[in-house]
Amino acid sequence: MGARSLRFRKLRWKGIPMTQASAFTHAPEPEKYVAFEPAVNDFSTGFGPDENAKPSYAAIREHPDFVRVRRRLTRFIFPVSVLFFVWYMTYVLLAAYAHDFMARRALGSVTVGLLLGLSQFVTTVVIMLWYARFTRTKVDPEIDRLRRFAGED
Repeated sequence: MGARSLRFRKLRWKGIPMTQASAFTHAPEPEKYVAFEPAVNDFSTGFGPDENAKPSYAAIREHPDFVRVRRRLTRFIFPVSVLFFVWYMTYVLLAAYAHDFMARRALGSVTVGLLLGLSQFVTTVVIMLWYARFTRTKVDPEIDRLRRFAGED
Protein backbone atom coordinates (compact mmCIF):
# COMPACT_ATOMS: atom_id res chain seq x y z
CA MET A 1 0.00 0.00 0.00
CA GLY A 2 1.57 3.22 -1.08
CA ALA A 3 0.82 6.75 0.00
CA ARG A 4 -1.29 7.11 -3.10
CA SER A 5 -3.91 4.59 -1.86
CA LEU A 6 -4.28 6.42 1.47
CA ARG A 7 -5.12 9.78 -0.07
CA PHE A 8 -8.55 11.32 0.32
CA ARG A 9 -10.71 10.82 -2.71
CA LYS A 10 -13.23 13.50 -3.54
CA LEU A 11 -16.61 11.98 -4.25
CA ARG A 12 -19.87 13.62 -5.23
CA TRP A 13 -23.42 12.70 -4.33
CA LYS A 14 -26.16 14.71 -6.02
CA GLY A 15 -23.61 17.45 -6.69
CA ILE A 16 -22.48 17.73 -3.07
CA PRO A 17 -18.80 17.00 -2.39
CA MET A 18 -18.28 14.14 0.04
CA THR A 19 -15.42 12.36 1.74
CA GLN A 20 -14.89 8.64 1.36
CA ALA A 21 -16.30 8.03 4.85
CA SER A 22 -19.39 10.17 4.31
CA ALA A 23 -20.01 8.54 0.92
CA PHE A 24 -20.88 5.37 2.78
CA THR A 25 -23.70 7.11 4.69
CA HIS A 26 -24.54 9.64 1.95
CA ALA A 27 -23.83 12.49 4.36
CA PRO A 28 -22.67 15.77 2.79
CA GLU A 29 -19.51 17.55 3.82
CA PRO A 30 -19.80 19.38 7.17
CA GLU A 31 -19.45 22.83 5.55
CA LYS A 32 -22.65 22.16 3.61
CA TYR A 33 -24.77 21.85 6.76
CA VAL A 34 -26.97 24.79 7.59
CA ALA A 35 -27.19 25.96 11.19
CA PHE A 36 -30.55 27.18 12.37
CA GLU A 37 -31.22 29.72 15.05
CA PRO A 38 -32.78 28.07 18.09
CA ALA A 39 -36.41 28.94 18.65
CA VAL A 40 -37.36 31.00 21.65
CA ASN A 41 -38.65 28.49 24.17
CA ASP A 42 -40.73 28.80 27.24
CA PHE A 43 -38.92 26.14 29.23
CA SER A 44 -41.71 25.84 31.75
CA THR A 45 -43.94 24.22 29.10
CA GLY A 46 -41.53 23.14 26.39
CA PHE A 47 -43.26 25.10 23.65
CA GLY A 48 -42.26 28.09 21.57
CA PRO A 49 -44.30 31.29 21.40
CA ASP A 50 -46.52 29.86 18.65
CA GLU A 51 -49.11 27.35 19.87
CA ASN A 52 -48.70 25.36 16.64
CA ALA A 53 -44.95 25.06 17.20
CA LYS A 54 -43.49 21.63 17.69
CA PRO A 55 -42.60 20.78 21.27
CA SER A 56 -39.07 21.44 22.46
CA TYR A 57 -37.72 17.99 23.21
CA ALA A 58 -34.80 19.47 25.11
CA ALA A 59 -37.23 21.24 27.44
CA ILE A 60 -39.35 18.11 27.82
CA ARG A 61 -36.23 16.06 28.60
CA GLU A 62 -35.43 18.52 31.41
CA HIS A 63 -39.02 18.58 32.69
CA PRO A 64 -39.26 17.20 36.26
CA ASP A 65 -41.97 14.68 35.32
CA PHE A 66 -39.85 13.26 32.50
CA VAL A 67 -36.80 13.10 34.75
CA ARG A 68 -38.90 11.23 37.33
CA VAL A 69 -40.04 8.69 34.71
CA ARG A 70 -36.47 8.11 33.52
CA ARG A 71 -35.29 7.70 37.10
CA ARG A 72 -38.11 5.25 37.83
CA LEU A 73 -37.17 3.19 34.76
CA THR A 74 -33.50 3.22 35.71
CA ARG A 75 -34.28 2.14 39.27
CA PHE A 76 -36.12 -0.86 37.85
CA ILE A 77 -33.90 -1.82 34.91
CA PHE A 78 -30.47 -1.54 36.51
CA PRO A 79 -31.02 -3.73 39.61
CA VAL A 80 -32.98 -6.37 37.68
CA SER A 81 -30.27 -6.51 35.00
CA VAL A 82 -27.53 -6.85 37.63
CA LEU A 83 -29.44 -9.58 39.47
CA PHE A 84 -30.05 -11.52 36.26
CA PHE A 85 -26.40 -11.18 35.23
CA VAL A 86 -25.27 -12.47 38.65
CA TRP A 87 -27.73 -15.37 38.38
CA TYR A 88 -26.49 -16.20 34.86
CA MET A 89 -22.82 -16.01 35.84
CA THR A 90 -23.53 -18.23 38.86
CA TYR A 91 -24.97 -20.83 36.50
CA VAL A 92 -21.97 -20.55 34.15
CA LEU A 93 -19.46 -20.83 37.00
CA LEU A 94 -21.31 -23.80 38.50
CA ALA A 95 -21.32 -25.48 35.10
CA ALA A 96 -17.59 -24.84 34.71
CA TYR A 97 -16.33 -25.68 38.21
CA ALA A 98 -18.96 -27.71 40.10
CA HIS A 99 -19.32 -30.73 37.85
CA ASP A 100 -20.38 -33.06 40.66
CA PHE A 101 -23.09 -30.68 41.85
CA MET A 102 -24.44 -30.04 38.35
CA ALA A 103 -24.41 -33.78 37.53
CA ARG A 104 -26.41 -34.68 40.64
CA ARG A 105 -29.75 -36.26 39.74
CA ALA A 106 -32.79 -34.31 40.92
CA LEU A 107 -35.72 -36.18 39.38
CA GLY A 108 -35.02 -39.47 37.66
CA SER A 109 -32.58 -38.71 34.86
CA VAL A 110 -33.00 -34.93 35.18
CA THR A 111 -29.89 -33.29 36.67
CA VAL A 112 -29.49 -30.14 38.72
CA GLY A 113 -27.60 -28.56 35.80
CA LEU A 114 -30.50 -29.19 33.44
CA LEU A 115 -32.97 -27.71 35.91
CA LEU A 116 -30.80 -24.64 36.47
CA GLY A 117 -30.30 -24.22 32.71
CA LEU A 118 -34.03 -24.40 32.02
CA SER A 119 -34.69 -22.01 34.88
CA GLN A 120 -32.68 -19.40 32.94
CA PHE A 121 -35.49 -19.37 30.36
CA VAL A 122 -38.12 -19.21 33.08
CA THR A 123 -36.29 -16.31 34.72
CA THR A 124 -36.13 -14.45 31.40
CA VAL A 125 -39.87 -14.81 30.84
CA VAL A 126 -40.66 -13.77 34.43
CA ILE A 127 -38.48 -10.66 34.09
CA MET A 128 -40.14 -9.81 30.76
CA LEU A 129 -43.63 -10.11 32.26
CA TRP A 130 -42.56 -8.15 35.34
CA TYR A 131 -41.14 -5.36 33.15
CA ALA A 132 -44.29 -5.27 30.98
CA ARG A 133 -46.48 -4.98 34.09
CA PHE A 134 -44.19 -2.36 35.61
CA THR A 135 -44.24 -0.16 32.50
CA ARG A 136 -47.99 -0.63 31.99
CA THR A 137 -48.84 0.42 35.57
CA LYS A 138 -46.05 2.87 36.51
CA VAL A 139 -44.51 4.32 33.34
CA ASP A 140 -47.16 4.38 30.59
CA PRO A 141 -49.62 6.58 32.54
CA GLU A 142 -46.86 9.11 33.16
CA ILE A 143 -45.78 9.04 29.51
CA ASP A 144 -49.38 9.54 28.36
CA ARG A 145 -49.65 12.53 30.67
CA LEU A 146 -46.39 13.96 29.29
CA ARG A 147 -47.62 13.45 25.71
CA ARG A 148 -50.81 15.33 26.48
CA PHE A 149 -48.70 18.04 28.10
CA ALA A 150 -46.49 18.24 25.00
CA GLY A 151 -49.50 18.32 22.68
CA GLU A 152 -48.76 15.00 20.97
CA ASP A 153 -51.58 12.48 20.88
